[in-house]
Amino acid sequence: MKKLILGITLLSLISCKKESTFQYTMQDDVTFLASDDLQGRKTGTEGELKAANYIKERFAALGLSPKGNEETFFQTFSFAPKNDPHGEVRFRESGNDSLITGTNVIGYIDNKTSHTIVIGAHYDHLGMGGEGSLHRDGEAIHNGADDNASGVAVLLQLAQKLQGPSYKGNNYLFIAFSGEEMGLLGSNYFTKNATIPLSEINYMINMDMVGRLNTEKALAIHGVGTSPSWNQTVFAANTSFELAEHESGVGPSDHTSFYLNDIPVLHLFTGQHDDYHKPGDDSEKLNYEGMQMIEDYILAIISELDNNGKIAFTKTKDESAVVPSFKVGLGVVPDYLFSGKGMRIDGVSDGKAAQNAGLEKGDVVIKMGDSTVVDMMSYMRVLSTFDAGDTTTIVIDRKGENLTKEIVFIKD
Repeated sequence: MKKLILGITLLSLISCKKESTFQYTMQDDVTFLASDDLQGRKTGTEGELKAANYIKERFAALGLSPKGNEETFFQTFSFAPKNDPHGEVRFRESGNDSLITGTNVIGYIDNKTSHTIVIGAHYDHLGMGGEGSLHRDGEAIHNGADDNASGVAVLLQLAQKLQGPSYKGNNYLFIAFSGEEMGLLGSNYFTKNATIPLSEINYMINMDMVGRLNTEKALAIHGVGTSPSWNQTVFAANTSFELAEHESGVGPSDHTSFYLNDIPVLHLFTGQHDDYHKPGDDSEKLNYEGMQMIEDYILAIISELDNNGKIAFTKTKDESAVVPSFKVGLGVVPDYLFSGKGMRIDGVSDGKAAQNAGLEKGDVVIKMGDSTVVDMMSYMRVLSTFDAGDTTTIVIDRKGENLTKEIVFIKD
């Protein structure tokens, strides 16, 4: 009840006149977006639409211009639910009761320049669970504070700061994406129906799960290979983080949709945790000081490039093999902050192949069958070759000792 009352209070405050002196903190925004009242913000639900309206009102109060459809902040899209989880979603015209409608929320700062930076974060989540959830005990609200109310909260702070006099070298387009959890639907739709010409986009910065910065201040930054400008810039701007660099412009978040349209991207991520895709991902567990550090880091990156014009795009090496089709799963949560050789396990699911074989959190997978695993992409490629019922050996590095285990794959 406390969360509900606070959520209502925040929404009423946001509806006040734009000249209100109330200053929203990241914690204010996360507390509302991750409240029980929004029922997990699943795409197409009433809870997601409440979140969309909240973000719209925040954009308006910050003085952003609407850049959705028909001079509104909203860009809606409709699609039919997938029968095949590996199939492609097809967007449809609205008006059919069987369709799901998602809502991107888009605001704009027009500095009258020829280039625009896109700042993005998805706001949808898993609702009451179901597909994608790692919760095994029936329906429960998945509030998604880290995933991804955290990214939206940072985006809203950036929307305020980037109106300052130090950031006039680009225009800024802020997009809170819907449909990410269902397969990057909102960002995919936007790039196919962009409300500004894609040719004007300088680069895209994506924030997805930036709320759990650890004590080592480890921050994964993906997409550094998508422009020759990134490698120097991400280090020049960094004063706080232990960076785990990843070159690829493709990954399981919305930056991928922009990369596939030849736009340089960066994706910031503070890593997996035990509450990932579970009901325990709540607002009080976030590291708000860490989120502020990430906001400052993004501002520093933008400042480094502010007078450089449009930066060059480069393709990265592994985009052609990005999304292998999986018939089985190992039953682990990968450690996306790991920058060594192999795939380090950050969590093991109950009753799955990894637990049955005795794998543990912290193990580093270095070989599966006859194939060497050097990184996340090679791990996914090897995993895609197995069928349910197959048996193979897996070699892990456990605290410096190589161990060989037998894996029996079960249907994912």
